[in-house]
Amino acid sequence: MEQQLTSGYGGRILTNTAVWSPDGNWIVYDTRSHIAGETFDGTRIEVIHTTTREVRTLYTSQKGAHCGVATWHPKEAKVIFILGPENPTPEWNYGPSRRQGVIVDFRKPGEAIFLDARDLVPPFTEGALRGGSHVHVYSPLGDWVSFTYEDQYLLKYHEPAPHHDLSLRTIGVSVPSGHVRVNRGHPRNHDGNSFSVIVARTTATPQPGSDEISRAYEEAWVGTAGYRSANGAWQHRALAFQGQVVTSRGEKISEVFIVDLPDDVRKIGEGLLQGTETRAPFPPSGTRQRRLTYTESRKYPGIQGPRHWLRSSPDGSRIAFLMKDEAGIVQLWSISPLGGEPSQVTRGAFGVASSFTWSPDGSEIAYVSDERIATVHVQSGKVRYLTEKRTASESPRPEACVFSPDGKHIAFVRHVKSREGECNQIFTVRR
Repeated sequence: MEQQLTSGYGGRILTNTAVWSPDGNWIVYDTRSHIAGETFDGTRIEVIHTTTREVRTLYTSQKGAHCGVATWHPKEAKVIFILGPENPTPEWNYGPSRRQGVIVDFRKPGEAIFLDARDLVPPFTEGALRGGSHVHVYSPLGDWVSFTYEDQYLLKYHEPAPHHDLSLRTIGVSVPSGHVRVNRGHPRNHDGNSFSVIVARTTATPQPGSDEISRAYEEAWVGTAGYRSANGAWQHRALAFQGQVVTSRGEKISEVFIVDLPDDVRKIGEGLLQGTETRAPFPPSGTRQRRLTYTESRKYPGIQGPRHWLRSSPDGSRIAFLMKDEAGIVQLWSISPLGGEPSQVTRGAFGVASSFTWSPDGSEIAYVSDERIATVHVQSGKVRYLTEKRTASESPRPEACVFSPDGKHIAFVRHVKSREGECNQIFTVRR
């Protein structure tokens, strides 16, 4: 039976993963007002105790800034989230290339630490970004952080050309470094406590039918400690992500990609880690980007369904994503990080209507289907519905369906009518 945690009027948005504290006692959320969080106007990061219903404010934004998309550290009492610009102006307001990651210790509410440094003045600083980071997720070990990224400096270029790159959405990681210091040649420059690099390679003009991509996004850490490669060696860190390709017929679709990460991201590869005035930052030496799915010939090619982030099984052996079946119904599928043919996980008539997460033991995936919270046993395909069917307006929201660390509960959001008005409320249901 579902349990309503929050009450009263107000905006509440859960991130698609890592919303539970490591001990399972608290759930973190932001206060964006829009039902789906599409308006980035939240001013607080809050947590609610899953037993006592106590609400605490971890951070309140200042000077016209807004904050949101919060996730927990997997082992420590820390939360990481997006912070938009303080003292915004028409030239520098909230946007994909003008946001950053900040960390707040649960025991020190209100004290924000910058994750990623920013340097907008060439020659750029190695380890700093020239744009904005988004949806920050700690690796299962809790040392590295993944994020999506868009470049501010390259926004001045609007059309593809051989002599410069464009600002394209891609993915990166921040690794512990103590401190990255940048010059103060731009009023929006700032230091950070991690060394940040871009790890996926994109191009504005992918060749039709090739593995080149124009966007890398909606990434996920592979396994709690990586995965076993084809030669039997252990790949300790990797990110699965959606990559936008161009088919041989000229259509844009998204496919599943993976990038293996080196232990040391400070080594220069094909180009400068920090980029140049005309080139985007290059991935470090040792990164290996591969395409896993090839779906162009399917009736419904490419990743399909509601917006979702790829998710890996805890053992790293399978990467889950959404794709339509031959009847046009959105289903869960999975693929090995080594590639091969995707396996269909769900076969329901109602399809999958949300993002999803794996249970910590790797046996089930939680998602929304037929206006209810459901789980599917990955091996058998057996589906269990955990909540009662609701009307479409009060169905569980598609943005989040997140297992607790012990695997016993699932957190989600429903839009609820009350005397104060209609707003999102956070619920849990026992597995």
